[in-house]
Amino acid sequence: MDFLGISRFLVCLTGIGLSVYALHVELSKAHNDDYKALCDISEHMSCSKVFTSKYGTGFGLVEPLLGKNSPLNVPNSIFGIIFYSMIVFLGVVGGKFAAWMMFLFSLLSCVGSVYLGYILFYILHDTCVVCISTYVVNACLFIINFVSLKHALDAPRPKKKKE
Repeated sequence: MDFLGISRFLVCLTGIGLSVYALHVELSKAHNDDYKALCDISEHMSCSKVFTSKYGTGFGLVEPLLGKNSPLNVPNSIFGIIFYSMIVFLGVVGGKFAAWMMFLFSLLSCVGSVYLGYILFYILHDTCVVCISTYVVNACLFIINFVSLKHALDAPRPKKKKE
């Protein structure tokens, strides 16, 4: 595995860790109103407040569009776990198609980060350390996948054998 592959793997591992922690906080808070997460620092710096908001499930979009009982109306952290796992898998597969898919998925994750960041700061008026860390992870992954795509596109094509 090259430097980009190792970097991608470590960044994805960080993303999975953040997503698993976010899921833990959300589920713990749902079962116990008195639960206080490590990332609940103050009234306006609370990740559990964010994760349990209507935007913490289905990005706040699934329920109004598809209903509360939609199978897509799950905590955002589950989408994160799936996303980072998929990027790891595509990184192992390799090739131009995988490089394109990783780049496009990373671009989509950055668009999602901007959307959720806007909600975090301007609608919920909160600062979520886990959320911001996830946005940084997504930006790093985008850069890694952009460079990987550039390398994949610049790679010489294998020559066909003459018969």
